[in-house]
Amino acid sequence: MSDELRGYPRPLLERPHWISLNGSWDFTFDDDCRYEHPDQVPWERTIQVPFSPETPASGIADTGFHPVCWYRRAAETPELQKGQRLFLHFGAIDYDSTIWVNGHIATSHQGGYTPVTVDVTRFLREEGPQAIVVRAADDPHDLAKPRGKQEWQLEPHGIWYPRTSGIWQTVWMEVVNEMYLDSVHWVSNVERWEISFEARVCGSHHDGLTLCVKLFTDEAVLAEDTYAVVAGEVHRRIALSDPGIDDYRNELLWTPSTPTLIQAELVLRRGHTVVDQARSYTALRSLSVSGDRFLLNGRPYHLAMVLDQGYWPEGGLTAPSDAHLRRDVELAKAMGFNGVRKHQKIEDPRYLYWADTLGLLVWEEMPSAYRFTKDSVQRLTREWMEAINRDRSHPCIVAWVPFNESWGVPDLPDSPAQRHWVQSVYHLTKTIDPTRPVVGNDGWESVATDIIGIHDYDEFPERLAARYGPHALRLFQKERPAGRQLLLGQKHKGQPVMLTEFGGIAFSQDPERTWGYSRAMTAAEFAENYRKLLAVVRPAPLLSGFCYTQFADTYQESNGLLYADRTPKVPIEKIALATRGPRSNREPNWEIYWREQLMSSQRASYVVPAEDRKTGESR
Repeated sequence: MSDELRGYPRPLLERPHWISLNGSWDFTFDDDCRYEHPDQVPWERTIQVPFSPETPASGIADTGFHPVCWYRRAAETPELQKGQRLFLHFGAIDYDSTIWVNGHIATSHQGGYTPVTVDVTRFLREEGPQAIVVRAADDPHDLAKPRGKQEWQLEPHGIWYPRTSGIWQTVWMEVVNEMYLDSVHWVSNVERWEISFEARVCGSHHDGLTLCVKLFTDEAVLAEDTYAVVAGEVHRRIALSDPGIDDYRNELLWTPSTPTLIQAELVLRRGHTVVDQARSYTALRSLSVSGDRFLLNGRPYHLAMVLDQGYWPEGGLTAPSDAHLRRDVELAKAMGFNGVRKHQKIEDPRYLYWADTLGLLVWEEMPSAYRFTKDSVQRLTREWMEAINRDRSHPCIVAWVPFNESWGVPDLPDSPAQRHWVQSVYHLTKTIDPTRPVVGNDGWESVATDIIGIHDYDEFPERLAARYGPHALRLFQKERPAGRQLLLGQKHKGQPVMLTEFGGIAFSQDPERTWGYSRAMTAAEFAENYRKLLAVVRPAPLLSGFCYTQFADTYQESNGLLYADRTPKVPIEKIALATRGPRSNREPNWEIYWREQLMSSQRASYVVPAEDRKTGESR
C-alpha cells in the first residue's frame, strides 16, 4: 500500500521521510497458543496489513475465535549513517503484542488502541532484509480489557460488532539521528494570546543543544525563536503579537467555520549543525464550561454532534484509505454537524488531522471494558493515559470521555469502589489535560463530570419536548431516561446538559436483519421523523448541545443517516436543513411554546395529547 493512500501516520510530529510497511505480510492463526518463537510458526497464508484478519480487506475475512495470530515481513531498511537510529512504529495492535526483529525480542506492548514504537537499531543485520515478526494475543472472551464494541460471542448481536485482532493501523519505519525530537505537545491560551509547548529530546548528549521554533500561517510568520534544551526538555510560552482588532483576531482563532491552523517548524541544532527537524501544527482556541453553557473561544457554542463509530464494511475499524477518513469529516460537516462523538474507539490520528484541518469538533471516548476487576482498572487507566498523551495536542478534540453508560462499572449506584474509580479517572484526566471538559460517565449515573450527558431514545418528539423544556429540573428529581439515575450522590451543580445519544431511527433495505431504536419504512418517513426530532432537540432550553445516533449504518445496526458505504439515505441537503433548521410552517414552534410555558404560573409538565402509539401523531 503506497504512502499516499495512508498519509503520514503521526501528523503532529512529521519528518520528511518515512517508509511504509503496509501491504502483504505472512500470516497464521495460532488457535491452540502452541508457538512461543517465530522459528516454530508454520506460515500458512498472507494478509494485507493494516487490515485485521476479520475484515474482507485483509484477504482473510475470518470472524471466528482466534486468540493468537502471527505476522512476518522481510523489510529492506535504509543504510544508517554513524549515530543514526531506525524506529519501527505500529499505529495499533490488538491486544498483547510481542515484536521480534531478526529473531530477537525488540519490545512488547499491551493495549489495542495506542501506538507501539521501538528502536530496532541494535537488532539489525548488516546486509540483506530484516525479519520482522509480530505475535498478537487477543482473547476473544476477555471482558476485563478495553474492547469497545468488539463482540465476545461468535456472531455479532445487538450493539456489538465483529472483533478486531492484531495489526489494524499503519506499520512504518523512520530514521532519526543520534539526538532527536521524541515528542511535542501544544497548549493555546486565547486570553493571554500565547502558545505553550513542551518538547522532549532523546539521545545521550544534550549539552549545547538548542531548539528553534517557528510558528506561521499562510499569511505571516507569528513567532520565531531559539531555546536551550535543558535536561532533554524544552518548556516555553510563546507570546504572539495581539492584532487588537477583532476581525484580525477572529481570523486567527480556530473554530469549525474557520479552522485556522498555525504551522510549526522545529529545528534541533548543536551549534550550527542541524541534528533533527520536523513539522507540527497547533491552533489558537480555548475550551471551557461556564454555568450551563459550553464555551469555545470564550463564547457560548451550541454543540451539534453526531455519534460516529468509525467502522467500514471492508475494513472494520480501519479506513480503506486516508481519503476515506477525510471524506467522513466532510460528510459530517455537510450534514450540518459541527462535531462528532467518536464512540468506543480511539480514532486513527489521520482522522484527527482532517478534523483539525477541515474544522470538526471531536469528543474522544475510551473503549470500555465490561468487568470491574483490579486488572481492568489497571488496563483501562494505563491505555487511557496513553491515548490522552497521544492526542492532547489536536485542536479538534474538545472533550474527553473515559466511561460510557456505566460499562465496566455496572454497580455504580451501590459500589463505592466503582464510584471512586470513575472519580479518580475524571481527576486523572483533568491532571494530564486541564484545558478540556471531561465527561466522567456519559449517558447516566454521573459521579464526576463537567458536562451531564444524557442518552434518551424516546421516539416521540412531544415527550422529548416535555422532558427537556422549561420544567426540565424534573430530570434531576423524577425523570429517569432509560430508567437510570442521572446523578449519583450529588446534586446538579449547574453544569451544561447535553442529549448525547438520541434518535437512532432505522431505515434499511433489509428490515428483518437490522434494527434501530425506532423504524421508518420509507425514505420520506425517515427524513420526516429525523426532522421532527431535531426540531425539538435543537432549540430545547435545557440543552447546550446534542449528539444524534448515528453517522452511518454499522453492521446490523441500521440507524445511520448514511448507509455503511457512506451513501446518504436521503439527499444530504435535506439532512443538513433538518440538522440546522429552519423549521417548516407545518411544525409546532417549540420555542414559542416553551416561552409561553415559562410565563405560565402552572408548574405541571406538558401532557402529550392522546396519540397513536405507532406514529406518535395526535388523533
